[in-house]
Amino acid sequence: MTTFPLPPGSTIGVLGGGQLGRMLAQAAARLGFDVAILTPDEDSPASRVAAHIIVAEYDDPAALKALAAVAQVVTTEFENVPAAALRALAEAGVPVAPSAAALAAAQDRVTEKSFLNGVGVGTVPFAAADDAEAVKAAAAEFGAPVLLKTRRDGYDGKGQAWVEHATDASAAEAFAAIGGKPAIVEGRADFVRELSVIAARGRDGEIAVYPLAENHHENGVLRRTSAPAKVSAKLREQAERIAAQILSGLDYVGVIGVELFELKDGRLLVNEIAPRVHNTGHWTQDGCEVDQFEQHIRAVAGWPLGPTHALAHVEMVNLLGEEVLAWAKLAAEPETRVHLYGKREVKAGRKMGHVNRLRPL
Repeated sequence: MTTFPLPPGSTIGVLGGGQLGRMLAQAAARLGFDVAILTPDEDSPASRVAAHIIVAEYDDPAALKALAAVAQVVTTEFENVPAAALRALAEAGVPVAPSAAALAAAQDRVTEKSFLNGVGVGTVPFAAADDAEAVKAAAAEFGAPVLLKTRRDGYDGKGQAWVEHATDASAAEAFAAIGGKPAIVEGRADFVRELSVIAARGRDGEIAVYPLAENHHENGVLRRTSAPAKVSAKLREQAERIAAQILSGLDYVGVIGVELFELKDGRLLVNEIAPRVHNTGHWTQDGCEVDQFEQHIRAVAGWPLGPTHALAHVEMVNLLGEEVLAWAKLAAEPETRVHLYGKREVKAGRKMGHVNRLRPL
């Protein structure tokens, strides 16, 4: 039976073998933990820095049993791991963090926004849509254009389409563009900028919140993050309150990413939540004493949470596709810290790494 806090030498299981799992494993190693990776991918980025590797589908009973045998606690690197896999691990006696319920809340966009509104957190108006007629009705209610997204899956701009007009043709075209899948229609947010907040909650309920970050996207993909963002004390307190409401409402353990819209009137609306370490939190690797990856490991292992104040101003830039080939030039820049993910194949638009450019606060 697992008891907390976990002592160094314990093994932390991670479902997922991508770059987030790799950076979690590296952070865990700094604290003296071993990591066991369960991933369906051979030769994954995370696997090459882990002590134990299990290559299988996430819902494979034998693989989950093998992970339960070696790990004292299990976490996830991304939210699309089947919630049933976490429930199976918990039933086998292995603590999981975040919980299956927290993942399930974030895996369905209608469920997610319903949860957010239920804990007093504002979002854009939304409606479920299972056919083009429902899409048209929501576009008429909210005022076109509206954004249509698949209820499940979809990331980096995938699985979404704009509905330009509240007409049969426009609704049908958008619904076909997302594959005719169960969807959510979201009203447009009249925002002045996109912000995010990275926050953590420990096993004892302690909450730690990092400074806000300002984010810029291109073609639905995060391009760069600047942190700490220039915000008023009132806006910062509003973001911290939102993060605390979400973390407490989910009885959450670990790090969470909360994407925000800042409106012209100073209100913050939540765009979406990510129950994991987050791309907009990569700046903490070089801008804070304890980064988001170590913070997550601390939380799931039952350790005290670390400090979250900024030591420097950081601009994080994602390296997409062949941009990673400039690694030698980037490494020569004295203000730049290079983080590469160890992916074997360079593909257009693929996140191959990121850089953090530092300047004094």
